[in-house]
Amino acid sequence: MATRLNYITALAVVGATTSVSTMAQELTVEEVIVTAQKREQRLVDVPAAITAISGGEIEQKGLRDIQDISFAVPGMALREDGPGSYQIFMRGLSNQYGTDALVGVYLDEAPLTLTGFDQLDARPLDLERVEVLKGPQGTLYGQGSVAGAIRYITKSPDLTAFGGSIGAQESFISGGDSREVLTGVFNAPIVTDKFGIRIAATAQQGGGWQDQPQAGIKNGNNQDLRNVRMKALWKPSDALSVQGTVVVHRNESELGLGYENPDRTVTVAVDRSRRLVAKQFDYDLYNLDVKLDVGIGELLSSSTYIDYSHHFPFSYIATDKTNYGAFAPGGAIIEGTDERRQAMHQFSQELRLSSSGDGPLNYTVGAFYRTLGSRYEAVYDTLIDYNNPAFPDEYYSDLPYLDKDRYESYALFGDVSYRLTDRWEVGAGVRYFEDDQETFNGVFTETDSFNSTDPRFYTSFKVTDDINVYASAGSGFRSGGFNQGALPNYQPEQLWSYELGSKGVLGGGVVAYEVAVFYSDYKDMLRRGLILNPDGTTDQNTTNIGKVEVKGAELGLTWHPFAQLTLNMTAAYMDSEVVAVKATDATNLAGDPVDYVPELSYTLGANYDFDLTATMPAFFRVDYSYRDKVSYIDRSVFYGQYLPFYSDDISLLSARLGVTLGKASLELFGNNLTNTNKWIDPYHEWTNANRTRPREIGVKVGYQF
Repeated sequence: MATRLNYITALAVVGATTSVSTMAQELTVEEVIVTAQKREQRLVDVPAAITAISGGEIEQKGLRDIQDISFAVPGMALREDGPGSYQIFMRGLSNQYGTDALVGVYLDEAPLTLTGFDQLDARPLDLERVEVLKGPQGTLYGQGSVAGAIRYITKSPDLTAFGGSIGAQESFISGGDSREVLTGVFNAPIVTDKFGIRIAATAQQGGGWQDQPQAGIKNGNNQDLRNVRMKALWKPSDALSVQGTVVVHRNESELGLGYENPDRTVTVAVDRSRRLVAKQFDYDLYNLDVKLDVGIGELLSSSTYIDYSHHFPFSYIATDKTNYGAFAPGGAIIEGTDERRQAMHQFSQELRLSSSGDGPLNYTVGAFYRTLGSRYEAVYDTLIDYNNPAFPDEYYSDLPYLDKDRYESYALFGDVSYRLTDRWEVGAGVRYFEDDQETFNGVFTETDSFNSTDPRFYTSFKVTDDINVYASAGSGFRSGGFNQGALPNYQPEQLWSYELGSKGVLGGGVVAYEVAVFYSDYKDMLRRGLILNPDGTTDQNTTNIGKVEVKGAELGLTWHPFAQLTLNMTAAYMDSEVVAVKATDATNLAGDPVDYVPELSYTLGANYDFDLTATMPAFFRVDYSYRDKVSYIDRSVFYGQYLPFYSDDISLLSARLGVTLGKASLELFGNNLTNTNKWIDPYHEWTNANRTRPREIGVKVGYQF
């Protein structure tokens, strides 16, 4: 990493990566092409709800990670355990438990989801767009996409011209440290029209604001980040292309959990002055895509290998609202600080054939294989305070834990659609999935197998070439898994979702809209309970608790009232409720809201393009996002009279002013301008919750070549 002085010097001598278009904006909404259904289509033609954010819009908004993206997509929420550690929730479906994710994440064709707790941190750098697919995507994307899927579509090498950009950014955090970021993109056609490379890299340091006063740590959540993506494209003929991608990601943070108190301090369990082990989140990704035009369609082979390592602390402090009194006379308070290591290796292979989309019949058929090996090690440090002189406190240190898991799964899938007329299309798809699992907890080995067949049906009618109405019904699936010891294994979850929507362009291209209403029937939802052992450790008992119903509506609008001004609005309303509970379950009751689901969320944005001078185009952008409070309920851990626990309602305001002069540009920006300091996460009664980032004011400069 360059020194901080190098960053500041760079600010004076280079220009930022261009995020301002120098071309005059036409009075039409730009047509968006997506590949959500594994083939290129106009966004308006896809019979599903999709939020597509272009790479230019990502830069203009200053979105730098999945947490930022979640506030830009209504109805999406996260559980965050520090930089790089996210669980993504969407469409009223959210829980933290199970072997796989509820929302799958992809970098082009490469799956970034490892397990339900482990997804790779993809930085939005040098992107064509981000596609957020809402609702179950089981047919084309598999078991980890019950609630939706997120796809980062990166820019491929340009085989015709050299080019690139360099940029530097300096920003200042309210009550915290400064943040310095360097970015660079380099594109080179080694053999014109045949072979080329593209490298996109970013380096970041600083940006912290959390303190641990008892340990003398200031701004301890500074990040030391390096992310490099290298792509090579070979096109020996018009029919064949071979593209390889390598991603190297390294991130370290001293106070990397992300949990904090309202005063921006961090409280460490057992020993308040203890210095936690630094959080390290590292991975290497290797992907090879081979595409061949076979006449009847395009044949794709996509191979991905991931080497992932995560070394991190985990600190938790129960408050007097937890019901550990059930385990000991007089009540008990528990807290602990663990050192944890997770190492994983995943290989996946997809083979599929997709039609060209030129005729009335379109199809995608394929097969998918994955193998994942995981090793989890922890050293537990636990204190039990019985809060009763008759029962002395108990302290357990250096308790080791080992868990080794292996997953092997395969799937066969297909999706076929047919245009009955020029305007009416019908389609159906299905995916068969089988998952074989093995776990070893240091004492014994256990195996189990789970499978599912998930169909999808849809139809769409084009009122005009630019207005589409659609209806769909689809199934999603998430595999079962293991509990420890004599506890029974938990079984798969199943979801059926029904959606009616419309999307289109009105007024000759002045307005674009998307609207959808949906209903989801979520069966055998997984929840976790905790069992306290006599030695101070806890066992997790994950069970299928019952049934959840979700009702919701989503809306998106983009409007060009005149050529220089773009206004946009998105909104989501969701009613997600537990409606039936098995009698033996103590975690939820019928009528409970589902965790981490905001009832109402929306965004408002405005972008104005203008000419500062005849040769200096500029823009000014303002974005506002709002999200209702989200809840958390767990009666196996907390006393019922205190539930639900809630996060805060959150309003965030940001603005950016940019100007371009030739190949150089300058931007001034502010994030969280009102310096909102509120709970994002409702899990604060375990001292396990993060808050909104403080106000950030900065400057970004750079140069294109």
